[in-house]
Amino acid sequence: MLSNKVILLTGGGDGIGWECAKAYAKAGALVCIADKSPENRDKLSLLNGHGHQYLVCDISIENEVKCLFNIISDKFKRLDAIHNNAATAHPSQPLHATTDEQWDTLFNVNVKSILLTTKHGIDLLKLSKGTVLNTGSLVGSIGQDNHAAYVATKGAVNALTKAMALDYAPWGIRVNAIAPAAVKTPMLESWIKEQPHADEMVKYLDKLQPLGSMPGGDVIGDVAVFLLSDSARFITGCILPVSGGAELGYRKLL
Repeated sequence: MLSNKVILLTGGGDGIGWECAKAYAKAGALVCIADKSPENRDKLSLLNGHGHQYLVCDISIENEVKCLFNIISDKFKRLDAIHNNAATAHPSQPLHATTDEQWDTLFNVNVKSILLTTKHGIDLLKLSKGTVLNTGSLVGSIGQDNHAAYVATKGAVNALTKAMALDYAPWGIRVNAIAPAAVKTPMLESWIKEQPHADEMVKYLDKLQPLGSMPGGDVIGDVAVFLLSDSARFITGCILPVSGGAELGYRKLL
């Protein structure tokens, strides 16, 4: 479905990002992972196919993002998709308890990074009539207690997705977002440890989705492949829940 498409995937070293990287490579894409963690570089050899790249980059810093796109342009001569997946979820706190530094870090990583990848990647996407995919979250639409700043960033991702879809449609560029609920990832595990009743949280999250317990990131990867493929060629501005129905109706979770 993605044969020879060049995809930039931020935050692709683990969690949902890594599952998307595997799905993209399996679908025939050339994957360029941008991640701040150099220790995950060796995982690149586990991807299907050859020619994939792993570039250590802090996507909240403009000079590093600019360098990233220069490398992609020199190496591949084109870019077919940007998947803005990198994110941080710390701290798990209400708004009044969030420091200025924590607020700035969340918005720089989760939101400003989309500004930077778009700013430096849009010319390449115009040439390919490419695609942008943002990893949002269900909480950006329905909210979440004790997690105000993170929720705000994901609400911003939803709004940006729609605005970008309108702005770039004249160039044939599609922009969509995936909105997961509870997915087993290292980031979610860190969030669980911050909760007042962490020992009960996994049981709660396993009951959150009517379709079953918490999935792995592969369910997100499968949908991401579809949204970046020509099969989704007339879909743009969509915030697609991949949530097992977590947002549907009142249910007893006890």
